[in-house]
Amino acid sequence: MNRMIATICILLGLAVHGQSAEITVASVNGDAITLRELDAVLAQSPPSLTPLTNAQKRRQKLETVAVLVDEKLIRQFLIQQAIPVEPAEVSKQFAALEATLKEQGKTMPGYLREAGLTEERIRENFRMMLQLAKFIDTQITEEKLKAYHAENRDFFEQTTVRTSHVVIRAGEQATPEERQKAKTKLQELRAEILAKKLTFADAARQHSQCPSAPKGGDIGFVNRKWQVDEAYAKAAFALEIGQVSEVIESDFGYHLITVTERKPGKAVKYEEISREVRDCYETEIRQLLLAQLRKKAKVEITLP
Repeated sequence: MNRMIATICILLGLAVHGQSAEITVASVNGDAITLRELDAVLAQSPPSLTPLTNAQKRRQKLETVAVLVDEKLIRQFLIQQAIPVEPAEVSKQFAALEATLKEQGKTMPGYLREAGLTEERIRENFRMMLQLAKFIDTQITEEKLKAYHAENRDFFEQTTVRTSHVVIRAGEQATPEERQKAKTKLQELRAEILAKKLTFADAARQHSQCPSAPKGGDIGFVNRKWQVDEAYAKAAFALEIGQVSEVIESDFGYHLITVTERKPGKAVKYEEISREVRDCYETEIRQLLLAQLRKKAKVEITLP
């Protein structure tokens, strides 16, 4: 089971049977996510080293609800796709889980009690995990993998860049007017920086809405993928040292970005890392799928 599928298995495996009579914390296209489901996932989290504040507990719950929403979207998608999976394939995965538990000195009944699951639900989780793997397989060809490797050479060669940014926050609830105001402000700051009326560091110190502001916007070295927002990383790695980006939109708001240092990586051939390339490409497919499903979905958060 590769890394991506293992992750999906965890997500699918954490969910428990919804109870229609229970408190609903969210609904996804009309399907409820219950408080019991939320509590079951939270119970799997490692204990905090220090007591959480009420605000931190609330944030943790909201983040967990977001995970369950994604899991629900994947389930709904796979039900619609109706990708065939042989019972023997499910039994093979179930047997592998039993063997792993035995190596850990655990039993299947004990695991089911601890996870709040039934054998039927575990088998259903494996079936959907295998369906997702089959769907992803239909999206992958050797040509696509080689092209993905070429497009993301900086990542696979472990090149890093040191970036600074000026960010003005604009979350999901921001109005079009607020968004335009943020973009206009950054465009004005960019013009001042290019005209040498203001240094990038001073612009960050005076205007950036990020903890990095006192350091002139410096956030240190970043990789091409998985470390910062994709839009941010793509723009940063396209810059020359000292160049200032156009206004870049990310999930966090609007940015001006500059690169202050670049550390080249080591050249590596596709054939040497083909497994890693495929794992990363599978992750991208899943993220793209979720993004598309979220755009179409009707999601309501009703967490008490």
